[in-house]
Amino acid sequence: MPRLLGPRLTLLLWIFSRISSFDAALPSPQKCDEALSTPLPHNAFSSSSVFTSGYAPGYAKLNKRGGAGGWSPLDSDHYQWLQVDLGIRRQVTSVATQGRYSSSDWTTRYRLLYSDTGRNWKPYHQDGNIWAFTGNSNTESVVRHDLQHAIVARFVRFVPLDWSTEGRIGLRIEIYGCAYWSDVINFDGQGVISYRFKMKKMKILKDVISLKFKTSESEGVILHGEGQQGDYITLELRRARLLLQINLGSNQYGSILGHTSVTSGSLLDDHHWHSVVIERYRRNVNFTLDQHTQHFRTNGEFDHLDLDYELSFGGMPYSGKPITGGGKNFKGCMESINYNGENITDLARRKKLDVSSFRNLSFSCVDSHTFPVFFNATSFLQLPGRREHNMVSVGFQFRTWNPNGLLLFSPLADGLLELVLIEGRVSVHINVTQKKNTRIDVSSGSALSDGEWHDVRFLAKENSVMLTIDGDESSAVRTNTPIQITTGGSYHFGGYFQRTDVSPTQRAFQGCMQLIHVDDQLADLHAVEQGRTGTFENVSLDMCAIIDRCMPNHCEHGGRCTQTWDSFSCTCDGTGYVGATCHTSVYEQSCEAYKHLGKTSDAYWIDPDGSGSLGPFKVICNMTEDKVWTTVMNNLPPQTSVTGSSRERRTVLQLNYSASMEQVTAITDSAEYCEQHVAYACRTSRLLNTPEGIPYTWWVGRANEKHFYWGGSSPGIQKCACGIERNCTDPKYYCNCDADQKQWREDSGLLAYKDHLPVNQVAVGDTNRPSSEAKLTVGPLRCQGDRNYWNAASFNTPSSYLHFSTFQGEMSADISFYFKTSAPYGVFLENLGNSDFIRLELKSTTVVSFSFDVGNGPVELNVHSPTPLNDDQWHRVVAERNVKEAVLQLDQLHKETRPAPAQGHTRLELYSQLYVGAASGQRGFLGCIRALRMNGVTLDLEERAKVTPGVKPGCSGHCTSFGMYCRNGGKCVEKYNGYSCDCSSTAYDGPFCTKDIGGFFEAGTLVRYNFGPEAGSSSSSSSSSSSSQMVVEAASRESNLTREDLAFSFSTTSAPSLLVYVSSHTQDYMAVVLRQNGTLQLRYDLGGMKEPFVVDVDQRNLANGQPHTVNISRLERSVQVQLDHYPTVSYSLPDSSDTEFNLVKTLFLGKIFETGKIDPVLIEKYNTPGFVGCLSRVQFNSIAPLKAALRSRDPAPVSHLGKLVESNCGASPLTIPPMSAATDPWHVDGGPGFPFNEERVIPDAVNRNSAIIGGIIAVVIFTVLCTLVFLIRYMFRHKGTYHTNEAKGAESSESADAAIIGTEPPFTETIEESKKEWFI
Repeated sequence: MPRLLGPRLTLLLWIFSRISSFDAALPSPQKCDEALSTPLPHNAFSSSSVFTSGYAPGYAKLNKRGGAGGWSPLDSDHYQWLQVDLGIRRQVTSVATQGRYSSSDWTTRYRLLYSDTGRNWKPYHQDGNIWAFTGNSNTESVVRHDLQHAIVARFVRFVPLDWSTEGRIGLRIEIYGCAYWSDVINFDGQGVISYRFKMKKMKILKDVISLKFKTSESEGVILHGEGQQGDYITLELRRARLLLQINLGSNQYGSILGHTSVTSGSLLDDHHWHSVVIERYRRNVNFTLDQHTQHFRTNGEFDHLDLDYELSFGGMPYSGKPITGGGKNFKGCMESINYNGENITDLARRKKLDVSSFRNLSFSCVDSHTFPVFFNATSFLQLPGRREHNMVSVGFQFRTWNPNGLLLFSPLADGLLELVLIEGRVSVHINVTQKKNTRIDVSSGSALSDGEWHDVRFLAKENSVMLTIDGDESSAVRTNTPIQITTGGSYHFGGYFQRTDVSPTQRAFQGCMQLIHVDDQLADLHAVEQGRTGTFENVSLDMCAIIDRCMPNHCEHGGRCTQTWDSFSCTCDGTGYVGATCHTSVYEQSCEAYKHLGKTSDAYWIDPDGSGSLGPFKVICNMTEDKVWTTVMNNLPPQTSVTGSSRERRTVLQLNYSASMEQVTAITDSAEYCEQHVAYACRTSRLLNTPEGIPYTWWVGRANEKHFYWGGSSPGIQKCACGIERNCTDPKYYCNCDADQKQWREDSGLLAYKDHLPVNQVAVGDTNRPSSEAKLTVGPLRCQGDRNYWNAASFNTPSSYLHFSTFQGEMSADISFYFKTSAPYGVFLENLGNSDFIRLELKSTTVVSFSFDVGNGPVELNVHSPTPLNDDQWHRVVAERNVKEAVLQLDQLHKETRPAPAQGHTRLELYSQLYVGAASGQRGFLGCIRALRMNGVTLDLEERAKVTPGVKPGCSGHCTSFGMYCRNGGKCVEKYNGYSCDCSSTAYDGPFCTKDIGGFFEAGTLVRYNFGPEAGSSSSSSSSSSSSQMVVEAASRESNLTREDLAFSFSTTSAPSLLVYVSSHTQDYMAVVLRQNGTLQLRYDLGGMKEPFVVDVDQRNLANGQPHTVNISRLERSVQVQLDHYPTVSYSLPDSSDTEFNLVKTLFLGKIFETGKIDPVLIEKYNTPGFVGCLSRVQFNSIAPLKAALRSRDPAPVSHLGKLVESNCGASPLTIPPMSAATDPWHVDGGPGFPFNEERVIPDAVNRNSAIIGGIIAVVIFTVLCTLVFLIRYMFRHKGTYHTNEAKGAESSESADAAIIGTEPPFTETIEESKKEWFI
């Protein structure tokens, strides 16, 4: 349910101011501490048995020594009890026990039962269990227990469970409390009490209704009121549960539906008192049943409860026309009925109310006539029946939570009869073996293990068997199988443990039975209790101790509770939460958290408050290099047209978001910055009516506040963006639209004051004039950062700590945080109570401990890490404790779980402040703690650290833990509130340096990267010789390589082609090419060799359109090459080869285009028409040339020629293994077109069709030029040198090469006989 802190606080204050009016019948707890049993006479005490007359129960008074010094029974077993009659109903707040004086007799553990009448006992419950009190360990010390909740009873019974091993049961007792008085009214199921209002119509803003009731009926209306406008309030029992229905108003069109229905409690037909309080203030309601309170808001939009004439108690008036359809009148007792300060029971006693519908109004409670029997797993009740009779007739009522169990077993004279519960159905098995084996199996009913009373009637006689469940004769199961039954004379209810020839399929039953009939006669269980008939073992008579372990429901966040007799379990499927009670969210708190788990941009479910009341919701996370953006979409279409609105009748556009307003608020509260783009396009439509007019349009943000500023402006400034920037269309106005022009204008900008966001409504008020129109756009809410995730503090001394208010984690508590330290130990946090406590600490370098005590003794969970935790890296700790278990988890890998005891205390009661870092003399923590969250609330460590000595806000060193997420050589950059990945020296991009940067090369496209000082220096003829010498020396120092690392990916269908070429100022070079057959070749020439060193890397055809990855590494003469996923292959340069790559000059991708001496094989075979396909993630040492060409905005030593389209097609996953064209069934000569992802286009890029056409033309030109080359080589028969006439503009270029690259084709070249230049 949504949190209602403000309204709930208002409601509680109002309630507290009036509580004295409604609880006058209950004296204040401070005074309710009188000794109640000591003044009583001896005959007020009774017991199950007495050892001798000196041990009589009348001597069992605290600190008294009369008789033998206390009470002791004849036998020390589990059937003994000591009972006190207080004379009248009293309020009991405490009990105390003592052993028998001067003896070895005492009671070490006992239960407490209570009753109004001495029958139908109720065990005292605490923490969801039948409570067992700790008794004495000697004869004289007094052990007192204050009851967690007071009880009201006349009879109190002590039942010993364990006693002294040195003696026997011995007991002296005292009961503490005070007088209790209230008016009681008995409702007979016919009468109704009507409380008439002073006015015919009541418009009620606030109500307080309180009463107590007890009944043995599962249905009945307790109170009802209604009005002619459709308002109503009804409190009734349905299936022994309390149902409250309220409607503060609906409209006839159905757009406002006010009906609200809430259910509480169960097993309320136990004929014991139950307390109800309904407190309503406007739409906020507190609904309390037996100390369990539900807070909710009624549906609809109305605040008043409009009732007519009267409010009825005990049923609905005959003249009423109940909106809810009506129901049975209440049958049972009520007391202390109060309505808004009026004592209804007192008014009825004084005949101030209409009670004419009662036949006989009684102010005393009529006792129930049932006698329940309570069975556990070792119980049975044996009752006698007629022997050797030819008919079996039994009946009883039962209730249980277990789907399986033995209800009845009876050995027949010649067989057996059993009634069992199987998967919630009653099944009868009869086996008769007298003449021939005859077996009859019948079953009826379903879901009978629901805790409610169910009636069973079974009749078997000659040739007829009938089973009836819950009196439904129409669904009774009958069989006419021929059978002759002879009874055995005994019936075992609830268990059969004898080892005989015939035995039941099940041995025991856990639950209650009542109204047991055998042979059509009601069993006399009083006689059984007195030992006059039948027998029993481990049975509790005149008591039904069934417990609903799912009420209150400990399964959180909508988890479904299921139970057996001993325990409950939660099904969390579909809730978004996990754990024994569905307490822990499966989602991260923010997009920031997902990023630091290594996630990339996508849609994610987040849960900002973890285990809090906000549910998970879906957002869009955009992980940029240095920021994380969270986007929440709304349903307003862009450019929504608005017409026909005026200042008097504005058009209100309502925005609905993909998350609730509470969820959106959680995002904005924790964000560092939020923004929302708004745009108002107008034609003859004014916006804010600036400079000083009343705005025509406004928007409503968080907290339903109106705002009169527009995007680009700030709160309190009635302006648009152009008014702030002083560039409006008409300078007399502060908004473009306020000029009221007939042309389309627009005011747009960002709303960035996050406490006002998001935009919930926009009210438009000036589009009703001729030709007037507006178009409104409200973008999604975008928030950046998560302050909670990075909220940290550094603890610098062992004695430094932060303190916060007491941690409220009574029934369930979760704590999570990150820590990093270099210290070997330290307390993370601690909170203390009187005896309860909770503590988390680093016990050693490898152990994290979670310890607590809720009253059952200290519990400690330890998680061991295989590696030291004081490594100055972030580690995450998650601890949880609930009524089912305790869990400690470290780094989401190591986990320990400890189940809670089956019976014991469950409430964690803390009183001290919460200390973070150190407390109570424990070893202080040295290091950093961040993102400390307790039950969904993040503690503001930074703010508290600002004013605390020894503690500093924030924490540095995030890269030590998160640097591993920066991939592919990306460098982790430390930030105050996190880290970012610097990808500038890699061939990748993205928040984690994992996004490939690649390009599509058309025919003739090349990328050129200049190395060294030459890239930025001038080559003009005016350079001095000394300057030139310095450049050469610098180049020599920085560009002589003994090691190269080259990595890239490519895909193509064209071969031969040149992929990568690295040149030098000498004749050294390195080249990677695809040969004619599509195989990869590596060529090295480092000098000292007559011919280049050539490596044919693989015999596979790589020009198959599939992406391939190449990694080449050289260290001196050792060369290693890896292709795709195949193993690395090593090669060695010849001994004659130099080991230095001297004066590296230029790197080319796709094609060579430079002057100087170049290996003619590269020019003749691989340079025309150039590489056609995709290259991706190209990296040479620390240089990413392709990324620089595509992404660099600053002047860079990189340029390109031809059409270059950004694409990642060269880095797509390999979909089929490489194979040669001869064996590839999909191979087509000439190759298909290249698929690519066009994300960004260089300004001079063209489309794919141009690429294909260019490729065809290039093939033709290539053929012609190859022929020409052959002829020229044949004519000159010697190797030429390169020469070029510099293109126009060379004078103003930094170098001749730059002039060539920067000149548009076609180029003008001259070929001389002595100097020839190859542009192929």
